[in-house]
Amino acid sequence: MIEVKNLTKRYGKHLAVDQLSFTVEEGQIYGFLGPNGAGKSTTMNIMTGYLGATAGEVLINGHDILKEPEEAKRCIGYLPEQPPLYMEMTVEEYLRFAADLKKISKGERDAQIEKAMDLTKLTDVKNRLIQNLSKGYKQRVGLAQAILGFPEIIILDEPTVGLDPKQIIEIRELIRKLAKHHTVILSSHILAEIREVCDYIMIISKGKLVASDTPENLENMMSGAGHIEIEARRAQSEVENVLRQISRIKRYNCMLEEDGTVKVQIEVQGPEDIREQIFRAFADRKIPLQTLKLNKTSLEEIFLELTQNDTVKEETLDEGDL
Repeated sequence: MIEVKNLTKRYGKHLAVDQLSFTVEEGQIYGFLGPNGAGKSTTMNIMTGYLGATAGEVLINGHDILKEPEEAKRCIGYLPEQPPLYMEMTVEEYLRFAADLKKISKGERDAQIEKAMDLTKLTDVKNRLIQNLSKGYKQRVGLAQAILGFPEIIILDEPTVGLDPKQIIEIRELIRKLAKHHTVILSSHILAEIREVCDYIMIISKGKLVASDTPENLENMMSGAGHIEIEARRAQSEVENVLRQISRIKRYNCMLEEDGTVKVQIEVQGPEDIREQIFRAFADRKIPLQTLKLNKTSLEEIFLELTQNDTVKEETLDEGDL
């Protein structure tokens, strides 16, 4: 549904997006994950036509966002990090204004506004001024605007920023509900949020795509079979003699505890789980293992590993200004 090719965006000497390429398929929730200043909001603004690119192209259902903006934008609903709300309007007035901008036919307008308000739970406040609403309800108004017209693609930039825990849960539930009929793309720097709602993750660092896969595949791919931890109450030399006989072990690190237990962290070659092989090797030498467990690399560790050098000058950290 979306194809991004060699996307580049410069602000003076600052390279915000660097030769970024990816595709988005239909019917999934995609998450842009990256530190503040990584280029997430800039990429989304280019994808939705709010910004022009320095180089590269974005195709929305085959339409170039720069050459065929109207056709491309009909396929997209967009919620920026700061929703563009008119505070002096009521909720319903604002949504009617948004429906007019989106050129929704008068015959469908009322029904679509009612449906959008129902989905975002705004019906009870539709006659209230937006300026008098809480942060959570203002975010809902922005979401209602994004889904008006019920486009095939809904793009949400930090949709839960500044919300309380109850509001965050409600917005996540709404995103899941939208994903049943739409392709949803959301950005966040909150790992728990991305893991909670996204089917597919794209990690961005310094404007580049550094990883792209499902959360489970990323964890498996980055860790292989993970690090295996064992503990045995035997002499370290005996433990090492057994480990040296196991061909799939890449390296290991032994630590002698105060109680005489040898604790070993084992790094394995390839994705195969060799815990049974390790168990049998120690059992053959009549060395009982007190601990034998697999420690998978977490999404948090992957994120830190891939973005640890993503340092940006402080004046460029606020992507909302880009």
